[in-house]
Amino acid sequence: MSAPTLPTAIVTGAGSGIGRAIAHRLSEDGYLVIVADRAADAAEETVSQITAAGGQARAEVLDITDPAATQALIDAASGLRVLVNNAGIFNVIPFDDLTADDFRRMYEVNLVAMFTLCQQAARVLPEGGRIINLASRAAFGARNYAHYVASKAGVAGFTKALSLELAARQITVNAVAPGVIETDMLKARPDGLEEMRAQQPSGHLGQPEHIAHAVAFFADPRAEYVTGQVLIVDGGRSVGGTAAF
Repeated sequence: MSAPTLPTAIVTGAGSGIGRAIAHRLSEDGYLVIVADRAADAAEETVSQITAAGGQARAEVLDITDPAATQALIDAASGLRVLVNNAGIFNVIPFDDLTADDFRRMYEVNLVAMFTLCQQAARVLPEGGRIINLASRAAFGARNYAHYVASKAGVAGFTKALSLELAARQITVNAVAPGVIETDMLKARPDGLEEMRAQQPSGHLGQPEHIAHAVAFFADPRAEYVTGQVLIVDGGRSVGGTAAF
């Protein structure tokens, strides 16, 4: 007797950090995970880790700003049930130095590519399908990366709008908005980790697994009546006042 076919989940930017943690968690929850990333070695490493743990995964290498590549990704994802739009970019540029091209690049990757993938996936997702977008607590405002803040505020608004568009199809659309999460991207920032840690009510930084658990909640079939929501996962920092991130 052949093994049962697992439902499929696509996670973009799953070669490292938060995306890798999400891929691991969805594998643990019984999905065949398509690890989508522009870095082949990183994607294959995530796949190796998942398969070593007994899960099923495969890598797809692509640039998410290429609509033909994302369509091919969707076409190859038989049994698709969950799309997690995690891939994104971030950089620190003071307001006086920002250019229109900085905004365009941030929007192309963080918002337009997400829209394209959502539209392509929505055409094949069945009832009970899930779309989960990665926003950011930075959408409340922050210094030195207005272009990033604007793009992530757009993700939050787009998530709410899309949830209404797809509600009649019984497809839920939600977002997770991370606060300060200890990843390689965070460590590459000029801000000191200790300074950021001191701003957290808990006294410690978030881990990628904290975001993965929130994504898993939205992906759970039992969350069928939750849609159009943006879940802030920041250790309470958004309650405690403004911060750099």
